[in-house]
This record gives sequence, C-alpha cells and structure tokens, in this order.
Amino acid sequence: MKERKIIAEIGINHNGSIESAKTMALIAKEAGADFVKLQKRDISSCYSIEELREPCKSPWGSTVEAKVRGRELSWDEVSDFARFCEKNEIGWSASCFDAKSFKELQSYEPAFNKVPSGLAIHRDYLQMVAKAKRLTLISTGLLGSMDEIISAAEIFEDAGCEYVINHCVALYPCPEERLNLRVIPRLIDTFLYGDMAHCSAIGYSGHEVGILPTVIAAQFGAIWIERHFTLDRAWYGADQSASLEPQGLHRLVRDIRSLSLLQGDSLKLKGDEKIPVSWKP
Repeated sequence: MKERKIIAEIGINHNGSIESAKTMALIAKEAGADFVKLQKRDISSCYSIEELREPCKSPWGSTVEAKVRGRELSWDEVSDFARFCEKNEIGWSASCFDAKSFKELQSYEPAFNKVPSGLAIHRDYLQMVAKAKRLTLISTGLLGSMDEIISAAEIFEDAGCEYVINHCVALYPCPEERLNLRVIPRLIDTFLYGDMAHCSAIGYSGHEVGILPTVIAAQFGAIWIERHFTLDRAWYGADQSASLEPQGLHRLVRDIRSLSLLQGDSLKLKGDEKIPVSWKP
C-alpha cells in the first residue's frame, strides 16, 4: 500500500484574510496533513459583468462582485502565502478555476496541480493542465459516467502527465446516501489494473459532514485524501458547512494514519507468534 497523502483544503474558507490562511496552514501541519490547498480565480474570467452586478448580501457588500472580490486572495497575498509555507516547510497548491490563474500558479511551482470538478468537463482546460507535466489531481464530481472519466484521463495519458483520479460528489455538504464510496474500488480496477500507465493512484475529495466516510474511502484504497477545513463552521461561506474544524482535522488525520496498523499483514497472531490464516485438516 502506498503512503496516503492528506490535503487540508483551505479553499476560500479564509474569507479573504491572508492571516487566517496562514493560521490554517500551521494548524494543518500540526494535525499531520501533508499539504494545504487554496482556490484561485480571476474574477473577470469566471464571472460576466451581469453576474457581478447581481444583488447578493455578504460581509463585503450587497453585490456578487463585492462578495467574490472580498473573499479572494490577491496574487501578492498568494506569493506571501507561498513564502510562509516554504519557511514553515508546508507543501501547498491551489485549485485554479480559469486558464489565467492556472498559468500564474505554475510560476510558484506548486506541489501538484488540481483540476476542480467544474473544469474536469472542459477538454481545452484539461489539455492545458496536462501539458504542464506536473502531478495532477482530477476531481470527478461533474463527470457523469466512467466513460467520461476515462475520456478526461486519456488527455493526461496522451500528454504523458502523471495524474490521480479523485472520486468526488459535487454536493456541499454531501448527504451520506449520495457518497457512493464503492466507486473507489471500481476506479482502482479501471485505472490501476487497466491500461492507464500514467495514473499513479486513486483519491477522494470529500464534502460530507464528519470524518467516518473519508476514513472508509481510505480503507477502500483512496491514497490522496482531500477535505475542506475551516477555523469555524459558522463563518460565512458556502463551503464552511462541509468543512472540518481543527479538532476534526486532527481526528481525521489520526484515524487515517492508524489504518495501516489496524489492517496488519493478514497473518493470524497468537502472542508474539505469527500463524498463517490458512488451515489444513
């Protein structure tokens, strides 16, 4: 079994505060997460003028534009965050929601690239990411069938770019009955035991409430584990309710790290003696 990698997804749960983002990065490191991840958008690329003018109450004002600009870190702040993470030996990356942001991110040499579910359906975006030849995690929340997932993966196969397929359900928060975790073994059979030479692992990007489903996803074979987390689930923001608070993140990392010990090596134990499971009359 490969070593599991845990990503603490800060996303936009910092609500535009670089200091909150830094605090979250330190908490994630203390909890034992391997990486933290932001989200980055170019507002003019992701929203039309009409959308930005729509009314929307938020802590930053009464329009969509006020909200989305208020919660977004600038590239200067991202640069500050990158230096902070380097100083504190914290691996980091960001999900980019447009081509301009993705190209800018590459100059920071992130630990990996991440294709969010909303862009996994856009072949031109996938082709651009694959050409970067950096390990890429692909969330599949908006891909509606195994054939669609394979079609997206073939872009990375053709480019010779290492990638991870993340099982994901694009509901925030996601009800337990919609998680469909048995997709993970099917993805393993399709991508790791099939003809997909550049798929290095299967992952899980969870949006549920609680930690048990994520631990089960790891038990099912997900190697890359991604969960949103926040300093306070009561804060403003659509992702907050599907996020773990610091104590929950600590428990999640603890439980996932315990899986290898719990699984053992398939040999029956009797005291200090290991007895094979097989039995002959």
